[in-house]
Amino acid sequence: MEQYDIIVIGAGPGGYVAAVRAAQLGKKVAIIEKRKTLGGTCLNVGCIPSKALLDSSEEFHKTKHKLADHGISVKDVKIDIAKMMARKDKVVSEVTSGVDYLMKKNKITRYLGQASFVSKTEVSITADDGKKESISGTNIIIATGSTPIEIPPLPVDGKNIVTSDHAIGFDSVPEHLIIVGAGVIGLELGSVWLRLGAKVTVVELMPRLFGTADQAMASLAERLLTQQGINFLFETKVHGAKVKGKKVEVEIEGKDGKKSVLEGDKVLVSIGRRPNTDGLGAKEIGIEMTDRGRVKVEPNKFQTNIPNIYAIGDVVDGPMLAHKAEDEGIAVAELICGKYGHVNYKAIPWIVYTWPEVAWVGLGEEELKAKGIEYKVGKYMFKPNARAKAMNETDGQVKVLADKKTDKLLGVYIVGPRASDMIAEAAIAFEFGASAEDIARSTHAHPTLSEVLREAAMDADAKWSIHS
Repeated sequence: MEQYDIIVIGAGPGGYVAAVRAAQLGKKVAIIEKRKTLGGTCLNVGCIPSKALLDSSEEFHKTKHKLADHGISVKDVKIDIAKMMARKDKVVSEVTSGVDYLMKKNKITRYLGQASFVSKTEVSITADDGKKESISGTNIIIATGSTPIEIPPLPVDGKNIVTSDHAIGFDSVPEHLIIVGAGVIGLELGSVWLRLGAKVTVVELMPRLFGTADQAMASLAERLLTQQGINFLFETKVHGAKVKGKKVEVEIEGKDGKKSVLEGDKVLVSIGRRPNTDGLGAKEIGIEMTDRGRVKVEPNKFQTNIPNIYAIGDVVDGPMLAHKAEDEGIAVAELICGKYGHVNYKAIPWIVYTWPEVAWVGLGEEELKAKGIEYKVGKYMFKPNARAKAMNETDGQVKVLADKKTDKLLGVYIVGPRASDMIAEAAIAFEFGASAEDIARSTHAHPTLSEVLREAAMDADAKWSIHS
């Protein structure tokens, strides 16, 4: 039986990053993945393909609706769905091949198949053809990711009633796409198909977008998405769905108790994700699980109740974000190797890749009030910003929340163009414990969108925003 210092189960962003970092630190590492391509959900059917489609659909929408404002006239704009999907597949192939290259470069041994624990140090690998082999590891990292939640009232058939795995591969634009769940994934894929011509209805049980995120900024995002054509039905229950020919009838109940039926040709079930622990044999060897079915670990040690077994990413508590998993992958590898690995969960950014984009780090006003923290607010719109005007992308706002006494940053929210890139500055500021004044007095190049964040920080610091 082959012996390794570290075995990583799962080759998503958390797993492959942990493997690379451990190999960099001189460990003999194996990685086990049941997919033929590496990169997990994120690279294969999640983050990367959805962003490829978002960019393609945005280019189509821009050509059709925005280029005329720049003096560019384009006639007979058409979309070739097959070509768009081929481009998406090419992007996915390139990034997954890149991970495969990293494994070879760092001399990480790759195993293809379903992993299951035999003991606390032995893992069995079952290939697609049923063949089995076992390997042994001094330390083992569980990084098996997550999969879309499916529920009995919405039986997924992969054709009419689908998950995000299917919605990134439609061969034509739906006439009416009904999305159950107003989470990040649903909104992003809804935006893709809306831009390409679909009618989009989002049914959500909660009263608003983005859970505990700042309500005012969530409401701003909702208004902008509604203006684009997404129809939101909040505080609405789904009782079931029936496929009738090429249509799906979805029975819903509004907050007033009245029931009605929505008819569409595609229903995207996007109510969240569950950890991938089926067939892993974790419980069988005594690994403790949480009430939510995740692997229970020591906070910021990533250690299970079995000392040499660790877990990271979507299978443990915390946000199901690829970059969170990556940070945990680095940290757990360093801890196993005797170094100081740490993740600052307060500095992890959230991003919604709609347009305009939505991004935030830290707490919103409602959360601060609930915690009894006194705070001050700074705001600035994109509309006056010179670069936003030049881009013809002036929708949105930045909000900065800072401690009323110390001026330390508590929350930064951005709804606007390239918010996904802008939020990195705020995340770094959080990591260093910066104040609103620190951002306000840092030079921001002109003309850039980042100046909107600086103006909001000036406003939060002492109401000295220059361009207000």
